[in-house]
Amino acid sequence: MRPDALIFDVDGTLAETEELHRRAFNETFAEAGLTWRWSRADYRILLRTTGGKERIAAFLTREGLDPRAVDIPALHYAKTARYGALMAAGAIGLRPGVAELIDRARRAGLRLAVATTTSRPNVEALTLAVWKRPAAEVFDVLACGDEVAAKKPDPEIYRLALVRLGLSPASCLAFEDSRNGLLSALGAGLACIVTPSAYTEGEDFRGARAVLPDLSSFTLET
Repeated sequence: MRPDALIFDVDGTLAETEELHRRAFNETFAEAGLTWRWSRADYRILLRTTGGKERIAAFLTREGLDPRAVDIPALHYAKTARYGALMAAGAIGLRPGVAELIDRARRAGLRLAVATTTSRPNVEALTLAVWKRPAAEVFDVLACGDEVAAKKPDPEIYRLALVRLGLSPASCLAFEDSRNGLLSALGAGLACIVTPSAYTEGEDFRGARAVLPDLSSFTLET
């Protein structure tokens, strides 16, 4: 049955943004005079913790440092600004099939939502970079990480998106790229399509309606 709404994760699902996030973190650390540098291997592990501020805290704890000794919100704010600047400079594009699916969904009268652990400014930066429009002109509903107490794999962010859509889980379809995202969607009662990203390939996606390389072959009847 065709859904009434599609709900998208952002990082890794709409676009392969994680490498750009890693670059922004490292450049922000260097600008702040910190010696931290996250390799791709480091970042793959750190991505198991959802949310940028939470990721910094997890890194500090792993390194035996006290997260309370660092102004994590200020550091993350600077990182978000740098990420937005990189995005605006054209350092990102949508994953295959995403733009086409959103266009088809609009023409079919479906509603569109975002349910993400990233911040609203990061969502805005992406939509301005790739659609040349604010997020509210691309999506009917935005549910972003700073609006909930618990982040993925907790289902709270999807429940918030459903409340704002005014729809039941059975009438919506979620799109994710990670196991944490899949668990979040399933926990909210949603069926979920997974398109693994560069940092999530090989994760356990049991429970997904389908696992696809990207959305280029996806149809609303899939």
